[in-house]
Amino acid sequence: MRGKVGTTVKITVSRVGTPDPITLEIERAVIQNPSVDWRILDEDPTIGYIHIRIFSGNTAKELARALRELPAAGATRYILDLRGNGGGLLNAAVDVASAFLEKGVVLKENRRDADPKLYFVKPTAPKLLDAPLVLLVDGGTASASEIVAGALRDHGRAKLVGERTYGKGSVQLVFDLSDESSLHVTVARWFTPNDHSIDGTGLSPDVEILFTEDDRAAGRDVQLLKAIEVLNGE
Repeated sequence: MRGKVGTTVKITVSRVGTPDPITLEIERAVIQNPSVDWRILDEDPTIGYIHIRIFSGNTAKELARALRELPAAGATRYILDLRGNGGGLLNAAVDVASAFLEKGVVLKENRRDADPKLYFVKPTAPKLLDAPLVLLVDGGTASASEIVAGALRDHGRAKLVGERTYGKGSVQLVFDLSDESSLHVTVARWFTPNDHSIDGTGLSPDVEILFTEDDRAAGRDVQLLKAIEVLNGE
């Protein structure tokens, strides 16, 4: 399906209930997949909801736009949803954490036989430093997402609501071998500002609430509802 923008590709589709397949011609184009979406919650017009799907090169700019538009729309409290976010770029994670912190360490990267490498809060703009904030996390929250969650909690900036995160907090080098296999060597591990190891253990939520199959079938987001309760002090 991939190819030069503007060229076409033909695909044949078989449909249930249709005896003959049909052929469709599609023009290739650049597909834009935003990493961040945001809105004012219907349940409470004072709560701004921000969902980050992945940490990409555009995430910091998209988040900055959200942090300008949501306050203008009346948001005074926020929910940052990192559920199902498997990670992405380390620098993007540091940028996102920096948008909610004034100063300090975001991440510690510990290597064998070397001093820890520290990643500090960046002077990003705009910053959201005082508004109440809750993070939604689950078993799909991994890697760069755990960096953000760990940093914001350790600095007392946010509470975590949901389920224990995945626990992907290592840096690996990959060596290709002659038999076409590969060797993965862990060279560093990630720790939160308060020295909590991410790798293998993940982050336990401050308020645990499981998303059941019944909830999914009913279209009921109990974790989001709990985050609203936490913001309301319930």
